[in-house]
Amino acid sequence: MKKNNSQPKEDAEVKNWKNKLIGSWIFALPIAIIMISMKFFNFMFLPKEILTLILLIFGFPVIFVIGFSTLKSGLRGLFTFYFNMDSLISLGTLIAYLTGILTFFMIINDYSGVSAMIMAIFITGKYIEAKAKGRATQEIKKLLELGAKNARVVRGKNEIEIPIAEVVIGDIIIVKPGEKIPIDGIVIRGESSVDESMVTGESIPNDKAKGSPVIGATINQDGILYIKVTKVGKDTFLAQIIELVEEAQGTKVPIQKLADRITSIFVPIILILATLTFAGWWAFGNDFGRALGVGISVLVIACPCALGLAVPIALTVGSGMGAKRGILIRKGEAIQTMKKVRIIVFDKTGTITKGKPEVKEIFSRVKESYLMELAGSLEKNSEHPLSKAIVNKANLKKYLKVNKFKILRGRGIEGKVGNKNIVIGNSLLMKEEGINLRIFENKIEEFENKGYTTISVAENKKCLGIIGIADSVKEDSVKAISILNSKGYKTVMITGDNERTARAIAKEVGIKMVIANVLPEDKAKKVMELQRHAMVAFVGDGINDAPALKQANVGIAMGTGTDIAMEAGDIVLANGSLKGVVASINLSKYTFSKIKQNLFWAFAYNIIAIPLAVSGTLQPVIAEIAMALSSITVVTNANLLRRKKI
Repeated sequence: MKKNNSQPKEDAEVKNWKNKLIGSWIFALPIAIIMISMKFFNFMFLPKEILTLILLIFGFPVIFVIGFSTLKSGLRGLFTFYFNMDSLISLGTLIAYLTGILTFFMIINDYSGVSAMIMAIFITGKYIEAKAKGRATQEIKKLLELGAKNARVVRGKNEIEIPIAEVVIGDIIIVKPGEKIPIDGIVIRGESSVDESMVTGESIPNDKAKGSPVIGATINQDGILYIKVTKVGKDTFLAQIIELVEEAQGTKVPIQKLADRITSIFVPIILILATLTFAGWWAFGNDFGRALGVGISVLVIACPCALGLAVPIALTVGSGMGAKRGILIRKGEAIQTMKKVRIIVFDKTGTITKGKPEVKEIFSRVKESYLMELAGSLEKNSEHPLSKAIVNKANLKKYLKVNKFKILRGRGIEGKVGNKNIVIGNSLLMKEEGINLRIFENKIEEFENKGYTTISVAENKKCLGIIGIADSVKEDSVKAISILNSKGYKTVMITGDNERTARAIAKEVGIKMVIANVLPEDKAKKVMELQRHAMVAFVGDGINDAPALKQANVGIAMGTGTDIAMEAGDIVLANGSLKGVVASINLSKYTFSKIKQNLFWAFAYNIIAIPLAVSGTLQPVIAEIAMALSSITVVTNANLLRRKKI
C-alpha cells in the first residue's frame, strides 16, 4: 500500500539541518580531539604536517559538502552586495581552511581545524533555529484534510456517491446522522442538530430545519438532512478560511533579522579592515606570509560563532523552560513580538470558558430532587449537550420510565412519566403548549442576564421550575485576566454569542471590552482593526480562530482546542490554562532580554578581539580559546534564563 503523504513530525527544513548536524559533527569531533591534543596537551602523536593533512581531509566534507549551501549563499552575497550571516561564515571558513594548505608552502598560522569547527557550530545553530521556528504551512494542510472527500447526491430517482470535486451548485445532497456535511448549502428537507464546533468553536450544536444554512466539514447529529448546494470550490466557507490563513501567514518579521541587519554592516567593515590590515603589514613589514597571516586572523577572529548561536541558544533554553510549564513556542519570532503586545484578544468558548455546558442554577416550586428526577429521566433520551448537562447534574442512580418521548427540534422535548405529561424546553415551547411562566418571569430574566440558557420543566401544563445552563468559566481565567489588567494590557473578548451572554461572561472574568455577534470569518478583520491602535495577541482554540491567530502579531492557541488552531498559533498553551498567557508574556520578555545580551557579548568579543588581531598580537591558540570562550559565554548566559520565575 502506498504510504500516506501526510506531513511528517519534522518538516523538510528541520530534517535537512538535522542530517547536516549529524554529518558535520561526525567529522568535526575528531578534529576537536586532535586540536585539543595539540593545543592544550602539546600531544603530537604524528608529525605536524600529517596532522594538518588529517585536519584538511576531515574538514573538507564539513565545509564543501555539508556546508555547501551556506558557502553558496555567503559567496553569492559577496557578489550581490547583500551581506548576511552566511557571508562571514563562508569567507572565514574558506580562508581559514586555506591557511592549512598554505602551511605546506609558507610560514603561516594554521586555522584549518578551526574552519570545520566554525561550520559545525554554525550548522548546530541553524538546526536549533529551524526546530524552534515550527512548521509554517501545516495548518493549511490540516484544513484541507477537514473537508469531506465524497458526497451522496440525488440524481433523478437515484442516490449516488461522487467525489466532492464533481458536486455542482444546485445539487441535492443527503447527509445521514453522524456524517460530515460535505459542502455549504441550504436545508430543503429534514430536521437535525449540527455540530459546528469545529468551525465556530461554540460547543452547543445548532438546530437545523428547512431554510437553514449549513457549512461544509460540520457534523450532522441525529436527523437526515437534504441539502441544496449553494457554494463549491473556493467559495465555500472552509476554502475562505484557508485563504485567510494563507494571506495572514508569513507577515511577521523573524527575530534573526536583527542579527542579519547588523551583520550586513559588520561584514563589509570586516572585509575592508582585513584587506587594509593585510596591505599595511605587507607594505610596512615587507613579509607577505606574516601579512597574510594577520589578515586572515582578522577574518577568522571576526567569524561570529557566538553570533550564530546567540539567538537559537536563547530560544532553545526559553522553549525548554516553556515546554516544562506547558508553553510551546512554535514560532521563534513570537519571542520578539510578544513583548511589544499591548492588546490581548480572547475567544470565549473553550478559551475563557470550558466549552462544556453545565447546570449553573436551579429555581423550583417543588422539591429540587423531584424536578431533577423528571428532567434527568427525560433528557437521558436526548444527545443534545444541554440534555447531557441536566443528566450530569441530576446524577440519578435509577431513571423513571418514559413513554412517548419526542424531540421537538429547536424547542425542547416531551414525554409521559406514568400518567403525567412532561414538557421540558425553552420559552417558545412553553408558549406553544400554553404553559404560564408569569411567576417565573423575573427569575428567567435574571438567569438570562447572567448569560444562562434557561430551560423550563412543566408537568401537566404547569411549570414546576427552571434550570439555568451555561458554559462555565475556567477556574483560573479570572486570576489570569486580572493580572493582565493590572499590568496595563487591554483585554478584549470576541465571540459569536449574543451581546447579553458575552457581557455576562466578560463581567465575570473582568474584561471590559466585548465584541459580540462576530461571524467566524470576521474575527481576523476585528483583530486587524485593533492592530491599528497597538500590537495584538489573539488567544483562541477553534478552527474559526485560525485566521485570527495568524493575523495577530502573536497567536496563542489553547492546547485543549483543535489541531488547526494549535498549528496556526505562534505559541501553544498545552494545558489550556489562561495563566499560560501571563507566563508566556514573562517568558518572552526574559528570553528576548537574553537574546539581546547574547548579541551584545557576541559583538563585544569582536570589538575586543579584532583590534588585537589587527595589531598582530593575537596568537592562534589565544584566538581559538577566545573564540571558544565567546560561544561558552553566550551559551552560559542563555542558560541563566532557567533561574527566572515566569
